[in-house]
Amino acid sequence: MSDRSADSTPERLRRWEQRTEVPLLGVSLLFLLGYAVRILVPEDTEPWRDLALVLVGATWLVFVADYVVRFRLSGLRHRFFRVHWLDTVVLLLPLLRPLRLIRVYTAVQQRRKQPRLSLYARVISYAGASSLLLGFSASLAVYHQEHKVPDSTIHTFGDAVWWACETLTTVGYGDAVPITPGGRVVAAGLMMCGLALLGAVTGSFSSWLLQVFRREDEKRPPEGG
Repeated sequence: MSDRSADSTPERLRRWEQRTEVPLLGVSLLFLLGYAVRILVPEDTEPWRDLALVLVGATWLVFVADYVVRFRLSGLRHRFFRVHWLDTVVLLLPLLRPLRLIRVYTAVQQRRKQPRLSLYARVISYAGASSLLLGFSASLAVYHQEHKVPDSTIHTFGDAVWWACETLTTVGYGDAVPITPGGRVVAAGLMMCGLALLGAVTGSFSSWLLQVFRREDEKRPPEGG
């Protein structure tokens, strides 16, 4: 009986993840919307900023409830924090929820017999969508930290978006640089994510090109004879 219960617990967790990943993506977008309104709307604009704060708090409570359910269904106890470390990080830093986009696609594809996209197309799609969402989230966070600092070079949201584009693409012109501790923490995180996403895209694209060239060589008739 104990072996059966141990085997059924991960299965229950998998079913929970399949059912909730897509709805949680919608909740994540609502969280991002509330955070964006809270940051971008002028302070004297009410009640929108208060409603945005309520939306941010309510969606974060949904993340907490989902985390608690995952913890209980996993049956791992203290090992849960090591095995599911990304869940813990995302709970503490909800702006990083775009990193879970790959799990959303996996949960959807598990309901189908065959994936609609090839492996290379899926990696590029994951990286592209994650880059857009992470770039937007980082722009909001850096703008929130920097726009009121007199010596900062990021005073508008447009400056923050330009900085995020420079950072994600590893260009780094240096015309927009965070100077506050919070802004630099966001910058360091975006740098690491940018390198990982860029490496995933370039690696997949290179592998796809090699596969195409290999197929062309196989179709080409042998020379001579």
